Amino acid sequence: MKKHLWILLIGAPAFAIFLAAIKVYYSIAISNYQGEPRIFEVRSGESFSKINGRLSSEELISSAKLFYRYCKTKGLMTKFKAGRYKIETGSTMLDVIEILTIGKSITTSVTIPEGKNLFEVAEILEKAGICSKDDFITVAKDPKFAKALKVPSDRLEGYLYPDTYGLTEGMPAKDVARTMVSNLRKQISSLDFKDAPNGLNLHEVIILASIVEKETGARVERPIISGVYHNRLTRKMRLYSDPTTIYGIWETWNGNLRKKHLQEKTAYNTYRMGGLPAGPIANPGLAAIKATLNPQKHNYTYFVSKNDGTHVFTESYKEHLKAVDYWQKNRANRKGKSWRQLNEKKK
Repeated sequence: MKKHLWILLIGAPAFAIFLAAIKVYYSIAISNYQGEPRIFEVRSGESFSKINGRLSSEELISSAKLFYRYCKTKGLMTKFKAGRYKIETGSTMLDVIEILTIGKSITTSVTIPEGKNLFEVAEILEKAGICSKDDFITVAKDPKFAKALKVPSDRLEGYLYPDTYGLTEGMPAKDVARTMVSNLRKQISSLDFKDAPNGLNLHEVIILASIVEKETGARVERPIISGVYHNRLTRKMRLYSDPTTIYGIWETWNGNLRKKHLQEKTAYNTYRMGGLPAGPIANPGLAAIKATLNPQKHNYTYFVSKNDGTHVFTESYKEHLKAVDYWQKNRANRKGKSWRQLNEKKK
């Protein structure tokens, strides 16, 4: 009798534990989500409790309490990555945990073209549904954030590397900007800025590269344009760059550059000031940066657009005026021309 009692006293709890273990295993590894495939977003900075609560309320997991205990035991509570993830029909709790901790988030491909400024980048991002235009502009113009990213400027202009990115819809503007700045550093890591022409430092190279980028859409012309500006710097000439003037008035500019704008004194108007403007005026690509570091050596100090994306280069102001008369004042030479007519060989 006593023997049977001991078996009962020991066996019953053990059997109960065994059943509980089976129930836990079933809930974690077998029981699965039966609804339609769903997109679940882990928000940046979101706490585990909120993630757990939303998973439970959306019935993507069978037990919030069990989910919590399992993740705590396995040290996974801080391993959830911000992003948008697809939870497939039939996903178990273990599957959900794996998807949200080591899975790849759903991204949107966004291309930032070379030569776009921070305001234009913000518009592209908003149109793609990544983040709001205003949020991105605020972040990109924040001196404290620029300092935190070790950008030697009071804004991120010039350091938002133009490229194609896989970004998450609803991604915080700071995360987007941080990704772009990090990409720039990666792209220029193999370049030598120590012996840049005219003694320019890295930031000054980025400034001049942004001007070179804005002045021509033809890849083959970048080293020539770079040479023009380096010649002007060497000779203590003003840069006389329309794009720098435009950038200085960008937020109030209506798209029509007038003489009064060229006479307006801003930190970016190189018609009114000597040397480089206060900072980059756009975000240059690698080709423009390389061209700035390795300008073509020549004696040109002037250039005028041929209205198709290419330019005529001249050494003297007298030659420049002739080129202006021919290419800009002659309507026949302006009619129907566009930089888009450039063939691939010129790009």
